[in-house]
Amino acid sequence: MSPLKLLSIVVPSYNSENYLSRCLDTVVQGGDDVEVIVVDDGSTDHTADIAREYCSLYPGIVRLIQKENGGHGSAVNCGLQAAIGTFFKVVDSDDWLDPSAYRNVLDVLRKAESVDLIITNYVYEYFYAGKRNCVKFGNVLPVGEVITWDDMKRFRISQFMIMHAMIYRTEVLIKSGLRLPEHTFYVDNIFAYVPLPFVKKLMYVDCDLYRYFIGRADQSVNTEVMIKRIDQQLRVTRIMADSYDLFADVSSQKLQEYMLHYLSIMVAISLIHLYLSDNPADSKKAPELLEYIHSRDERLYQAVRSAFVNRFIRLLHKEGRHVTKAGFQIARRIYKFS
Repeated sequence: MSPLKLLSIVVPSYNSENYLSRCLDTVVQGGDDVEVIVVDDGSTDHTADIAREYCSLYPGIVRLIQKENGGHGSAVNCGLQAAIGTFFKVVDSDDWLDPSAYRNVLDVLRKAESVDLIITNYVYEYFYAGKRNCVKFGNVLPVGEVITWDDMKRFRISQFMIMHAMIYRTEVLIKSGLRLPEHTFYVDNIFAYVPLPFVKKLMYVDCDLYRYFIGRADQSVNTEVMIKRIDQQLRVTRIMADSYDLFADVSSQKLQEYMLHYLSIMVAISLIHLYLSDNPADSKKAPELLEYIHSRDERLYQAVRSAFVNRFIRLLHKEGRHVTKAGFQIARRIYKFS
């Protein structure tokens, strides 16, 4: 069956009554070319009631799927399975889209017949502090051109094509076999990594589309929360490491380098948070992670160490926990902690 919509936007929602309306007010502005799938992931508040109101106000645009709680990845899986759009984007329920940039991107999608991935800017909105930080990709990708991975330049250490920057062709996600683990945080990294070898052509649109809310005390990228959830970070990192033999499965050398860069930073971030932890049991998990990668792929292990982790390990052996201060600053740049 041919796609029935230009763009499917999935809004994973769990106890989102305080901010879901702000999100939906922006995504419905795509009109009839867009379907908005609110996936209520077992909420216990009025999330579903709010979604039903929007279903009534915007019939044929907004629909609600309710399911038992399975976590962010489970909600994305559910939305992908239900999507009928040519393109697919995830917008978290506490985030929103810029209306002007949104219209611009939809115009691009209407003409993007051969493009598998659209990249846009995203903006960290430090809501309570009244600050924002925009992440752009003009140093890496030419603006408005259909390119291949071989046309890509080198990314800065804290620069990534994260989920918030990405609009995939739905068919690419299906072909990649993307399936996110349930009851696991940080699965957006898998979403931004696993489908990449299936992308043949991409385009960078230089507009500030996605607004990423930062500031909730319980947010998954809050420093203390990340340390408590380090086992989930480790799980995601292992899944990424297991996804490909980068040197055999990824034909483009530049994409291979980018994916190695991404994976190396994920490993380093895991190590940093393990050594920031006050839990004695966590100190054993750092060598276990490195040994896991070593046992799976010797070449990948050496490449990951050479890319970034070696510098961290040398400092760690020399200075012990003092290195976490430097490592933490790198982590803040990557994850933009509140």
